Amino acid sequence: MAETRKVLVVDDEEIVRLSHMRTLAGQSCSVDAASGAAEALEKMQKDPADVVMIDLRMPGPDGLATLKAIKEKWPEIMVLQTSATFINVEDRIHGLNRGADSYLIQPAEPEELAAAVRALLR
Repeated sequence: MAETRKVLVVDDEEIVRLSHMRTLAGQSCSVDAASGAAEALEKMQKDPADVVMIDLRMPGPDGLATLKAIKEKWPEIMVLQTSATFINVEDRIHGLNRGADSYLIQPAEPEELAAAVRALLR
């Protein structure tokens, strides 16, 4: 039996987390969510995800700090950086140079979000 792939959605806005979880629910993967860096790292410690979606702009440790912490401990984990604020080309390049495996500008169409996650799960 094939192992179920896991996706962790990290965003401080509950409505965004729920929307992303709903979008990914039918994508042959299990989906969990965290409201910030501390919760995400705790969940990763217990049961690492295969893909982590991280919003850049969060209170406390932001998305870049969370990305760094995940990549230091789990370099094989794929990270999809997302942002509705940091959307220019320099922001995207900065996120990718800091270790993100992909970058998605929000709001994204549900089909685009699902395709980005499927690509990282391959």
